[in-house]
Amino acid sequence: MTFDTLLIYVVASLALAVIPGPTMLLALSNGIEGGMKRASWGIAGASLGSTVLIAVVALGLGSLLAASEMLFDAIRAAGVAYLVWLGAKLWRSEAADLGAALARSAVEPRPHGRVALLRSLLVALSNPKTVLFFAAFLPQFIDVGRPQGPQYLLLGAIFVALDTCVMLAYAAAGTQAVRWLSRRGLRLLNRGCAAGMWLLAATLAFWRRPA
Repeated sequence: MTFDTLLIYVVASLALAVIPGPTMLLALSNGIEGGMKRASWGIAGASLGSTVLIAVVALGLGSLLAASEMLFDAIRAAGVAYLVWLGAKLWRSEAADLGAALARSAVEPRPHGRVALLRSLLVALSNPKTVLFFAAFLPQFIDVGRPQGPQYLLLGAIFVALDTCVMLAYAAAGTQAVRWLSRRGLRLLNRGCAAGMWLLAATLAFWRRPA
């Protein structure tokens, strides 16, 4: 692909990455509850999920999801249920009690890290819209006259790298919120993340694939 095509892809990918989504909200919440260490585990899970989905599209399995309404609806139902459950967990979280939250993350970093990684990974994998988006977005920048595998590898690596940087920014914002916001303000911010999860769940529940 040409440099101009690659530059357009980078700009488009960055614009898409900064739009708040469930993995971004999780990065923000993890930054509040457990600092950058816990948030980094969650970001790794989200990045792994994006890598898997891009690989699925590169292998041509995205077209299978697009063609199978039953498979699409099953994954969508699972994604909606999981986002609702995550929203409930965030709403009830006592993350505003930062002394206890940070102490727990320091004493038990591994279990908390694994939980954050698994949550973000499941959120990334349980949204069929993401697969369809990649299936529609990535081929626009593929030169069909050249080997497609290396091109998908390059485009996927760029998107995951940009997405990771944006999630790190969200997580850093969460850690700064710990310093500057009151206990009540942090609780409201965490519940705002919960409300965002529910809004995204509702959007996914009522979203219909283009004919």
